[in-house]
Amino acid sequence: MNRRTFLTTTATAALPAQTAPRPNVIFILADDLGWKDLGHRGGPMRTPHLDRLAQEGLRLEQAYSFPLCSPTRSALMTGRNPMRLGLAYSVVRPWSPYGLDPRETTVANVFHDAGSQTAMCGKWHLGHTNKRLTPNARGFDHFYGHVNGAIDYFTHERDGGLDWQRNGKSLREEGYTTFLLANEAQRWIKARDKARPFFLYLPFNAPHTPLQAPPELLDRYANISDPKRRAYVAMVDALDQAVGRVLETVNAEGIANQTLVVFWSDNGGPRPQGADNGPLRSSKANVFEGGIRVPAIWHWPGRLKPGTSQQVMAIWDVLPTLAAACGIPVKTARPLDGVNVWPELTGGTTRQRDNLLWAVHESQTRQLALRDGNWKYVRIGEQEMLFDVAADPYEKADRAAQEPQRVKAMRTRVDEWTALHPKAEIFHGGGAHPGFVVPKDWATLAVE
Repeated sequence: MNRRTFLTTTATAALPAQTAPRPNVIFILADDLGWKDLGHRGGPMRTPHLDRLAQEGLRLEQAYSFPLCSPTRSALMTGRNPMRLGLAYSVVRPWSPYGLDPRETTVANVFHDAGSQTAMCGKWHLGHTNKRLTPNARGFDHFYGHVNGAIDYFTHERDGGLDWQRNGKSLREEGYTTFLLANEAQRWIKARDKARPFFLYLPFNAPHTPLQAPPELLDRYANISDPKRRAYVAMVDALDQAVGRVLETVNAEGIANQTLVVFWSDNGGPRPQGADNGPLRSSKANVFEGGIRVPAIWHWPGRLKPGTSQQVMAIWDVLPTLAAACGIPVKTARPLDGVNVWPELTGGTTRQRDNLLWAVHESQTRQLALRDGNWKYVRIGEQEMLFDVAADPYEKADRAAQEPQRVKAMRTRVDEWTALHPKAEIFHGGGAHPGFVVPKDWATLAVE
């Protein structure tokens, strides 16, 4: 892509919020991207498009997701903590009969009800056994992609069953999923109703396992001896190329100044699968910073000043913040846990965030964490820890023994949060439920 035409801006881009036309929104979600796994963060992968987006946009240095896929996606969709949704501890498995509660209002509902066109191209992972759980029933006019996680990048199958569809109808297509998702997003943007704004959700499955990349990209990184790391780096390269195609289309359509682009990762990178979280402690499926602090970029020419922000922002803050940026109301019967931090992003200020909870239950151990201001309480099994993450972002100095009253107060908050989880069994032993039969076509599994 020609660097000189990348998301071109004009001198008249910065209009007062009340007189500006409502912007388009493109929310791009990477899957299992490590904290250090972009070129501008020091990674070995070639990511010129995301690096340029970061250079021209606002980079959030304290952006947080949940430790796993489905919980993060549920929080993004609803602006609510996954603990309330019954989706905090694990992911929606292929054999799981549940998903995101159909009574929840999604970010797609919010934008659709305000008159925006809505589309999703990518990985859903929030329920697939009933049509009421699938994207077309959750506010998206258009859906292209897959409902499970960890599909094959070339065959588009999960456990031998085809998981690739457009609006409920399965597709047999050749191609690498990362590039196919970008192609669909480009087609949809070009074919949109140009008289109306749009909301496009683009959750790539890359660089999540299986570790598969086009041969030419694997060859590009032949100098990396670890085969997992080589494949992972090549997959991030492909992700960057795909993002570049979409941004190129935005520019070609002449809508760069009217489009807010957000890039985020759904959790920390899995180090055993080739990811690099740099100095952050631990990785995916953990509540330490390496499992939940993620790369995030907000880009809107003329509205967001390039640079970095230390504003603490959780994935459940995205819905109210996007709505505020676009000047649309959030109409939901259920209270949001997320808050609008648009004033802080645009004004270069920060506000303290409290009572931010994370959880995960993997390998028979429950992990919980709570952040209040600069303090972070961590509980793994019965072990309790306390960190000042402002002074100690790499969580090396446990302060629990020096701050017993703070630990007690934060423990109480965590217990209050966990009591909100619906009284339903969601834990698993790591394997398929006995008797579950993989469908030949995952789209046909969804019934009324």
